[in-house]
Amino acid sequence: MNRLPDRKVLQARYDSTQKARRLVIRDLSEMLEELFGHFSSPPLVKVRQKEFNSYYQKYLRLLKNGLEPEIADLVGLRVICPFLGDLEAAEQVIKEHFSVTELDKKGSRFSFKEFGYESIHLLIEIPPDLLKKHGDCMCTGAEVQIRTILQDAWAEVEHELVYKAEFTPFDDPMKRKLAAVNASLSLADSIFQEIRSYQRQLNGEMDKRRDSFYRKIEEATDGLLFEDEAEKAVEAKLPSRADEKATIDDLLLNALYAHNKNLFEEAIGFYSRILKMKCDDSVTSLIYKHRGMANFAQSRYDEAVEDFSKSLEFDPRSYKAAYYRGVVHSVQGEYEKAIEDFTVSLKINPYQNFTLYRRGQAYYHQGDYPAALADCEASLALDHSSAGTVKFRSLLREKLKMRG
Repeated sequence: MNRLPDRKVLQARYDSTQKARRLVIRDLSEMLEELFGHFSSPPLVKVRQKEFNSYYQKYLRLLKNGLEPEIADLVGLRVICPFLGDLEAAEQVIKEHFSVTELDKKGSRFSFKEFGYESIHLLIEIPPDLLKKHGDCMCTGAEVQIRTILQDAWAEVEHELVYKAEFTPFDDPMKRKLAAVNASLSLADSIFQEIRSYQRQLNGEMDKRRDSFYRKIEEATDGLLFEDEAEKAVEAKLPSRADEKATIDDLLLNALYAHNKNLFEEAIGFYSRILKMKCDDSVTSLIYKHRGMANFAQSRYDEAVEDFSKSLEFDPRSYKAAYYRGVVHSVQGEYEKAIEDFTVSLKINPYQNFTLYRRGQAYYHQGDYPAALADCEASLALDHSSAGTVKFRSLLREKLKMRG
């Protein structure tokens, strides 16, 4: 029969090591925050120490079950992620940088009729250098729980209603209500993740389309000054959401896929379908801008100018539409109009190194080298790393030296 431990002795040791535990979990928290710093939405890291009463009760339970009373979760950290997709990434980071002695994915075995929170629980070894730095903290490991925001909210409520309660008079209707709440939270997590994944897919295609468009601009304008680098091909696969019931988002994603694969007629068709739907002014402006870019890619300059003008009509603050229209006018050799458009764009947003660079080019073609150099210098003040702008400045300085 196990002899009961002396509570006062345990309490004294617990109290004497409390500061060391606090410092250990503080350092562990800072380590995790630094490791998660590269996440697009870094998780929130919370820390906790097990209260003495909880520690003592668990100590007694282990003794009662004939186990050596080593409390593995005396200190713990909670990693709270915004989205389901972040859970696996956070788990992988911890595995890569800590020694994991135990892994448990709680809730993964629940049926849809049961209620309970889902959470990834890991036991990690506290790095020896931390133990050496802060001294005895009564533990050599720490528990790390990884959850989404909604999983954490549910866990907090369930802890109060179920885990901490001495008596839980839950009849079947009450259990079904709890299960329904848990299912709703799980569904919300899934929907949030789906929306996030869709946004990333959409933004990725927008970035590809934007890069392709900028290469077209450089090919059409910089080539008049000096040779441009070779253009790289952009590959994409058309998605399947092109039916008559497609949403605006579906049509836009289809348009971007087609646009990135240089299927400009298909892209223009999708953009035109969106413009026939009921959209607010900001969305309409965006779609006109995209269609203008597709028309520009096919060297349909008049159509592109018309689309960019419509984009500005629906959103007068669209500095990019003004910039794009200026680019088209530059390609057409209409440098006065181009300068006007670039100036409009810069009045809306003066912190555009690329717009200053393009306006400087337009001034160059008009023979106004001082104005061109002034824009070139202003562009480099915003971004001194632009090789093309540095090269353009050298060209302008040579022109001014020859003129002088």
